[in-house]
Amino acid sequence: MATRSGSKCALLVVDVQVGVVATAWERDRIVGNVVLAVRRALEAGVPVVWVQHEDEELKHGTPPWQWVPELQPLVGQTRINKKYNSAFEGTELLSLLERLDVSRIFLAGALTNWCIRATAHAALERGFDLTLVGDAHTTTDMELESGRMIEACTIVEELNTAMHWLSYLDRTNSVVTAAEADFGACAGAS
Repeated sequence: MATRSGSKCALLVVDVQVGVVATAWERDRIVGNVVLAVRRALEAGVPVVWVQHEDEELKHGTPPWQWVPELQPLVGQTRINKKYNSAFEGTELLSLLERLDVSRIFLAGALTNWCIRATAHAALERGFDLTLVGDAHTTTDMELESGRMIEACTIVEELNTAMHWLSYLDRTNSVVTAAEADFGACAGAS
């Protein structure tokens, strides 16, 4: 059980923006799974929180900064703008989740090795239970200074494995597919 006092859950969709996922590993399949997770969460009455990154390379309002065409926040859905890898860092996300009475976060989006990893750890460190939607996050290949390459599929697999086995006191973390995510089991879901 989460160490947070809330009893509900939310789906965080992080950085599924045109410029972020343009060259991402299995972009279309992953975006399709994020779409599925959003649809299933909304059908279960679970709030979707849209987290959108901006920096020097991803300027607010530019075409690369926009959400991918397949994913568009609905009117009235919460949007969080961020400038750091973690969706919690320098944003109002924590206070928003507290107001929504959330203790479990479902997480999907991009990029796996940066914003998804940072947000996953930040959620657990703040006392939330975490469910990573394992087939709904992606990244790009990563070239190291040594010239070695870490393939995107390996980065995704590593985070899915870590989130399956990682342990925190009085918190649970798990990995499920978008089709398996049990949004209906969230307390308070309609």
